Amino acid sequence: MGMLKEYKEFISRGNVIDLAVGVVIGAAFGKIVSSLVNDIVMPPIGLVFSGISFKDIKWVLKKPVADAAGTVISPEVAINIGNFIQTSIEFLIIAWVIFLVVKAINTMKKKDEAAAPPEPTTEEKLLMEIRDLLKK
Repeated sequence: MGMLKEYKEFISRGNVIDLAVGVVIGAAFGKIVSSLVNDIVMPPIGLVFSGISFKDIKWVLKKPVADAAGTVISPEVAINIGNFIQTSIEFLIIAWVIFLVVKAINTMKKKDEAAAPPEPTTEEKLLMEIRDLLKK
């Protein structure tokens, strides 16, 4: 029973729930970025490179073997260079967007800190009173 209680406390902590929400949002964001790369960014880049789709770029190590009926006996063995390029571009876009989000959050925090200066401590207030009395 003690382990179940400990598990319940662990799950109900705010950090675990925040992490779970972050993972779900991150997965959805990953799908959006994949669509951005696959459907918007890569087609123009492929057009620049004579209509080549990056997913089609590969280094074939062994061609597929088929029998007379056309049934594949052994599949093709290839290094999918284009898939790697596309995934790398997706990573760079995700990293850039995360950088922009973190930068925006940091900018907002700096504005909040600059807008409201911290209230003086009791020691500082006492020192200001002494300073004012000495001026008189």
